[in-house]
Amino acid sequence: MTDAAPEVEESSSEPRRHGALTALKETAIIVVVALALSFLIKTFLVQPFFIPSESMEDTLLVGDRVLVTKFAPGPFDVHRGDVVVFKDPGGWLAPQPDRSGENPVAEVLHNVGVFVGLVPADAGEHLIKRVIGVAGDQVECCDDEGRVMVNGVAIDEPYLADGADPSELDFSITVPPDSLWVMGDNRQQSEDSRYHRGRPGGGAIPVSSVVGVSFVKIWPVDRWSLMRNPGATFADVPEPAAQGE
Repeated sequence: MTDAAPEVEESSSEPRRHGALTALKETAIIVVVALALSFLIKTFLVQPFFIPSESMEDTLLVGDRVLVTKFAPGPFDVHRGDVVVFKDPGGWLAPQPDRSGENPVAEVLHNVGVFVGLVPADAGEHLIKRVIGVAGDQVECCDDEGRVMVNGVAIDEPYLADGADPSELDFSITVPPDSLWVMGDNRQQSEDSRYHRGRPGGGAIPVSSVVGVSFVKIWPVDRWSLMRNPGATFADVPEPAAQGE
């Protein structure tokens, strides 16, 4: 009697292959969803920015990273004292170097960073300053004690860098409609509105160039903190008279 041939076990490679494909598909879906959420958050809610200069010391140091809310300007107004990120309105920054021909991998990583919001679009074309005057305000320097005045009221500025003067330049301007007068906290290291008075707007920037208002420092970890508007600084400043009156 001939023995029956032993049964051949079914290969387990097919289930393993199917499981790997399923896991890969799920991972791809998670990555796509995460990228989409990051894009939506960056576009409509918040966006990170890197601090490249000393102009906002001691509030912000070189290398700090902040988040800006895009609800202002928009659903909410920009107020005196807010720290805003804005796109260069023209001529504030030196031309950026041509990066064409750089490492393709670095370029891809940069573009991915821009897409998900880790790197701002036009990163080299943005500035960060503090709002000192809004549309209609009369901003001038200085009173007998060397303080900046807004609508005739001298302001004491607790956010100024240690040892910084309120301004080394004399100026007087009425902020045009839909514009902001901005200055750095480290005044002697900040080429802000004071240095662009010969440009359209007299140095003021259009509100339309504002990306958003900084509300938290997120990096380095030991400097994490909320960025609060110094409301008391401008509490006694009256609202400007309606333009045209």
